[in-house]
Amino acid sequence: MINYKDLKKNDEVKTTQLGQPISGKLLESPKQGRGLRKTILIWTKGSEIGMFDEHGSVYAHQVTEVKRDGAWQDVTEQPKTQDQDAMLAQLVTK
Repeated sequence: MINYKDLKKNDEVKTTQLGQPISGKLLESPKQGRGLRKTILIWTKGSEIGMFDEHGSVYAHQVTEVKRDGAWQDVTEQPKTQDQDAMLAQLVTK
């Protein structure tokens, strides 16, 4: 298991922002200044699921695995984030 704070630029990662795990590459380090970024810029290989390859931001909790020493390891201790669907659900219930 790898802590989120130990991820580095150019690490190969798996993310779930498109609904299922797909691979990508970190374009920036999550550690910025004194804290950790809650969103991070990656290059996503959407072509794995029939979409386009492109760069964009993903929430920290959507980074699930990182490839280290040729093996996929789980990423833990991501900063707390809340996606848009959850925020909208809170507004509707009020």
